[in-house]
Amino acid sequence: MAGHSQFKNIMHRKGRQDAAKSKLFGKLAREITVSAKLGLPDPAMNPRLRAAVIAARAENMSKDSIERAIKKAAGGDAESYEEIRYEGYGPGGVAVIVEVLTDNRTRAAGEVRAAFTKSGGNLAETGAVAFMFDHLGVIEYDAGAASADAMFEAALEAGADDVVSSAGTHEIYAKPDHFRAVAKALEQKFGEPRKAALVWRPQNTVAVDDVQGEKLLKLIENLNEHDDVQNVYANFEVSDALMEKMSA
Repeated sequence: MAGHSQFKNIMHRKGRQDAAKSKLFGKLAREITVSAKLGLPDPAMNPRLRAAVIAARAENMSKDSIERAIKKAAGGDAESYEEIRYEGYGPGGVAVIVEVLTDNRTRAAGEVRAAFTKSGGNLAETGAVAFMFDHLGVIEYDAGAASADAMFEAALEAGADDVVSSAGTHEIYAKPDHFRAVAKALEQKFGEPRKAALVWRPQNTVAVDDVQGEKLLKLIENLNEHDDVQNVYANFEVSDALMEKMSA
């Protein structure tokens, strides 16, 4: 499986199963509340909040739930969360980045470390693997929003750095400083995207065999199941057969 496809698969993994919806909604609500608390409670004036709302809508989170999460921050009764990025190595030496929003740094660090250790990996210092990734904004549209050529031209004109079009989607990448301007320009032309977020995109991928791959996918699954973990990124490739087995 191509590294790009694997990267996308990891980003969406925690939202796939209906059984995980309530946990996913909790994480989305937390991001909305934190975003609104850090900036203005208006998505039109707060790029991070806008991205969080778009992510929530993409997962069919109700309008009432979104507004409730925003009002929680505006009312001043929101919990105090700390943003932390953990970095480490999973099975096969694969680089892993874990983004966390937590109200207890000690608890989060211990549990994230335990997940790595249990899988045969290890937690490393901040910066140990981040250099293997590009921190970029990604704006995602369904393929039907525009032709590949039209999307490429519009994205280029808006200041994007890369466009990857496939049978199902258009993914537009932009540097963090340009992300909001690119997203706004494309939204004016093609409507609201189905995803808009800052992500860690691997520069290269590491091929792992099915034994290592199964342990790695289990590590990612365990991390995503943790209430404090918002996102997990890793730079690996596994076989299609293993992905089908683990997704069953």
